[in-house]
Amino acid sequence: MSFHFLFQRAPNAARKLARVLFFLGLLVCGAGVDPFALNVAKALPLSPDAVVLPARSAQPGLSFVAGSIGGIGNLSGVGSQARFNYPVGIAVDAAGNRYVADWQNHVIRKVLPDGGVSTLAGAMSTPGAADGNGAAARFYYPQSIAIDHAGNLYVADTNNQTIRKVTPQGVVTTIAGRVGVIGSTDGRGSAALFCFPQGIAVDATGTLIVGDTYNHTLRSISPRGVVTTLAGSAGMAGNLNGVRSAARFSNPQGLVTDASRNIFVADAGNGLLRKVTPAGVVTTLAGSLANFGLRDGTGAAAGFEGLSNLAIDPTGTLYGADQYAQRIRRITQRGVVTTLPVNAPLAGQPQVRMPTGIAVDPSGTLSVTGQFGVHVITGGTTLTTLAGKELELGRVNGSGSKARFDSLSGVTSDPSGNWYVVDTLNHVILKITPAGVVSELAGNGKQGSVDGTGAGASFSYPRGIVADTLGNLFVADTFNSTIRKITPAGVVTTIAGAAASPGRADGPGSLARFFEPEGIAIDAAQNLYVADTGNHTVRKMSAAGVVSTLAGSAGRYGSDDGVGAAARFLNPAGIAVDLSGNVMLSQPVYGTIRKITSDGVVTTWAGRVLEKGSVDGLGVAARFRTPQGLTADGFGNVYVADTDNNTVRRIAPSGQVTTVAGVPGSVGIRTGVLPGSLAQPIALAMSGVSTLAVINENAVLRLVLKK
Repeated sequence: MSFHFLFQRAPNAARKLARVLFFLGLLVCGAGVDPFALNVAKALPLSPDAVVLPARSAQPGLSFVAGSIGGIGNLSGVGSQARFNYPVGIAVDAAGNRYVADWQNHVIRKVLPDGGVSTLAGAMSTPGAADGNGAAARFYYPQSIAIDHAGNLYVADTNNQTIRKVTPQGVVTTIAGRVGVIGSTDGRGSAALFCFPQGIAVDATGTLIVGDTYNHTLRSISPRGVVTTLAGSAGMAGNLNGVRSAARFSNPQGLVTDASRNIFVADAGNGLLRKVTPAGVVTTLAGSLANFGLRDGTGAAAGFEGLSNLAIDPTGTLYGADQYAQRIRRITQRGVVTTLPVNAPLAGQPQVRMPTGIAVDPSGTLSVTGQFGVHVITGGTTLTTLAGKELELGRVNGSGSKARFDSLSGVTSDPSGNWYVVDTLNHVILKITPAGVVSELAGNGKQGSVDGTGAGASFSYPRGIVADTLGNLFVADTFNSTIRKITPAGVVTTIAGAAASPGRADGPGSLARFFEPEGIAIDAAQNLYVADTGNHTVRKMSAAGVVSTLAGSAGRYGSDDGVGAAARFLNPAGIAVDLSGNVMLSQPVYGTIRKITSDGVVTTWAGRVLEKGSVDGLGVAARFRTPQGLTADGFGNVYVADTDNNTVRRIAPSGQVTTVAGVPGSVGIRTGVLPGSLAQPIALAMSGVSTLAVINENAVLRLVLKK
């Protein structure tokens, strides 16, 4: 008996059976197994005469499948287990401990010589302005850090407009500036004002020198806390040598002092290295506007591409973090600039995204901060990572950790248990076998809209993907504003919309129009549902290829529940279809999950509009932060990639929300037993009865859920 016959004679029963078989066929990977799992177990039969489908399971936990697990985070730990979030300033004490201004985590971290990382002061990912001991203190984007002979740290707490002191025991006090008040006033303590200071150094007498970046000046702070303007004139950017207020700077950032109390300044806005004598005489030591770029040479013949921070060794040799060139520059006292060979671009090997901050110890060993790590350079030639793990981007096929992606945003699973991911910035669709082997199925790395086979096809920033029971893939090709189909053989065709022709029209295939769709899902009847993000609507594409608007009104956004066109959405992103045929939609901006029935009735199923948080609970009592990717299992549960909470959430058919993986506030990939730790998960797909594929930054992870 055919399903067509069942639908004609007994539509309700047939549709229910079709949905059950669809979910168990697609989500249990057709053959009834999760090939990424290890142990075999039996699934419950659907009815006394139903076929019993075997399902594979494993111990609950997170495991790595492919890509790179480096990147953003706030985890303490040793070496590569630790995580940072754009660390900038770095200083080294006499014992070889490194202290890091972990900028976007709003804390000061301590890194031991063995790579052990802990938080010395501040509360992780919690900005503020409080003085206090250790975790009781608060910072707000601290950017630069210096250390005196007694081991006290001094921090340019940039967005608080203050200068802070941190003792070796982690006691934090504010020594100059007033929280949240911008200005250029000289004075003592809180009477002095700064404008986003981004550089700090301490000289042999204990006097602090501050790069008052947006005032375009250098300020000094005496040991008694008296602030004076040393060079430059507040609010007057420029490129003039001269004495004290006659000189001009443009966004001075990092600085250091030598034994004679000369100050060397990374004049970032001008692309220059400046020198200031104790008498306030300002000269240009190296660089020129005419030679902007990565150029070695002497004096004005040299060039910098993004000189942001400096270090000085015991011989007086300077080292500069040329941030945008991603290179380390060596500068002599005579202004001779050379480039260290470390991190040189090599064919097929991406550069480490460093340096941002730089320091040198008495032995001449350099320490630099990268985007997400702390690195050591020995002998001027050898770069090793001491702590953290940088994000490794690329476009590399291969097995497991050898594979590289640029920006993953979608994932799905086919009936054979292969996973498919969308690499948005590389404009390709990739296949991952159960053995973790990554290969490109379609696209060629170039932006385009060409239909074809494999590399003969092209995409433009695709995002969403879903598979049907036959193994065909459907892709939301976002910047082309089209829906593409990919056969298992890699043949790509455009089935709806027209490239470079965004719009809102309903109709058959090529006559329909979308506006940067991001999410796509499929139901048991092979209807596609599209989160038409730019139009703020949800579209339905029938199995016959006819596109209609299920809910929302193009060009009108909001959060109203209602029926059909009366409902409102704002940039809908993730989309899934549950066992009952309801369409689920994520609203990242609002922090809600919406439910749409087959009749177009829209309700807010979980979360409350603009009330962000991480609260498990029933329906609107739950809180999300930035929910994005969605998927549904064969038991009526919906899973949510709660991106900015760094968690995966489950919504039961009753609407009860629970957290199944990750810990709110804990950022960084850490595999193993649940809850584990995640870093901004963005997309999910079911692959078996209790297994999820998780896109987490540029890693593909496998999440086996607790029974």
